[in-house]
Amino acid sequence: MGYQALYRVWRPQVFEDVVGQEHVTKTLQNALLQQKISHAYLFSGPRGTGKTSAAKILAKAVNCERNPVIEPCNECDACKGITNGSIPDVIEIDAASNNGVEEIRDIRDKVKFAPNVVPFKVYIIDEVHMLSIGAFNALLKTLEEPPKHVIFILATTEPHKIPLTIISRCQRFDFKRITSHDITGRMARIAKESGIEFEESALNIIARAAEGGMRDALSLMDQAVSFGQEKITIEDALTVTGSISQSYLNKLAQAIYEKNVAGALHVFEELLFQGKDPSRFVEDLIFYFRDMLLYKTAPALEEAIERVMLDEEFCQLSDEISSEQIYEYIDILNKTQQEMKFSNLARIYLEVSFIKLCEIRIKNQPVSSPDMQQLLNQIEMLQKEVNELKANGIPEKQGTNQQPIKKAPRTGKGFRAQTGRINDILKEATKQDLSLIKSRWGDMLSLLNDRQMRSQSALLNEAEPVAASMNSFVLKFKYEIHCQMAMENQKFLEAISMILLELTGISYQMIGVPENQWNSIRENFIHNQKDVSQENVKTTEDPLISEAEKLVGADLIEIRD
Repeated sequence: MGYQALYRVWRPQVFEDVVGQEHVTKTLQNALLQQKISHAYLFSGPRGTGKTSAAKILAKAVNCERNPVIEPCNECDACKGITNGSIPDVIEIDAASNNGVEEIRDIRDKVKFAPNVVPFKVYIIDEVHMLSIGAFNALLKTLEEPPKHVIFILATTEPHKIPLTIISRCQRFDFKRITSHDITGRMARIAKESGIEFEESALNIIARAAEGGMRDALSLMDQAVSFGQEKITIEDALTVTGSISQSYLNKLAQAIYEKNVAGALHVFEELLFQGKDPSRFVEDLIFYFRDMLLYKTAPALEEAIERVMLDEEFCQLSDEISSEQIYEYIDILNKTQQEMKFSNLARIYLEVSFIKLCEIRIKNQPVSSPDMQQLLNQIEMLQKEVNELKANGIPEKQGTNQQPIKKAPRTGKGFRAQTGRINDILKEATKQDLSLIKSRWGDMLSLLNDRQMRSQSALLNEAEPVAASMNSFVLKFKYEIHCQMAMENQKFLEAISMILLELTGISYQMIGVPENQWNSIRENFIHNQKDVSQENVKTTEDPLISEAEKLVGADLIEIRD
């Protein structure tokens, strides 16, 4: 065979080449030097972290002709034979395809025979968690008390699937994910010795895409070499890994921070045009903001930063965007990622999420110039209203002899009716306006249903108009929650006003009030009107005028009633 993949050519042959697992290699080297070799080992950890390679190196070290050594010499016949697979005493078994009881019984029957060539017979069982329960039970006794010339090395990516009775009979070594820094260093060394030209940033991209696996990294590097014709560039690395260029992520983050929806969607369109996967894109964006948060809160932990490169643009954005904003960004993107898993409309979900990200407003966030101008305009309008009230005079408080007004009941944090506006409507209320609204109320509900507002119109099923003036009316709700939902829905209120305008020619504004609060507000209003009428009687000298005002007051109260 002419060509071999890089991960096969550069498979570690000594413990020194097993990158990122110093806690394992150091322990095994000390055991070899002191000749304290256990009869069974369990190597567990993620894929591509060196479990099988470490097992083969250990098998060579215990059988090396120069034993005891901390590293196999790779020069003697034993080391060479184990490396090329010609020595039958080192047996590799794939438990995924040999997971039955019969295969394990075959091992149990053969372990009692002495090795043919080397001092120790070594069984390397890969993906041992794939064995059946019967196979584990068949292996149990042999694993507990094997012959002195037998060593078992079990390797697995899922140790939780192995029975505890097996784990307790082994020395367990947990292999960890290899850091991007270590992967980059190993790839650079391989590239230099292989005569491959590369850009350092390209290796960083490949290392981050490998997610802690050296085999994955070398496979991607091999692919990048083939794609780029003997030179690995950043563009080649982004293409073969499917990653998003950090320049695009920086542009997108800048657009989101500046609340530039059009700019964010434009960057997204460019990436889709390049064939990037939306699911991979949202994952890269989440890691981007995650790394930004770590950089802001713990800049010394550069090794914890997984995906980004600390370029000038990224550092500047990290200074501008607050931690609170990043929390919100990650939360929205995480929810979007979950929703995308169960939908065929991943693109739409992402576009909506970008709009949400651009509309986030954080506490204590500086107000933008357009928002500040709007606030100044509102303040100016309010100032004009105050000046007009001062010029026209503000009505004095009613007589001090009147009894205190009863407040409408407040239920905890429940809805509070607009008592002031309701009193204003009651002062100008007429029977004609109320009768007009009641006569067209059924038509208004029908039109609401016809205009796709059936769920909102259901709030009015147990509501009725109880007072109306020339341009407003009071609507009494039986339940407080229905009143609150109606009054907080601005589109619903506008729809009611528009329909009443079509039916009556008058754009009535609706004011909602719960039934319990309406009774109290109505009682207080009638009581105050009686007190005002009495004051007018006392201060009026002409008995005819006093009698007329009494009648007017009584009629007004009757209308309210």
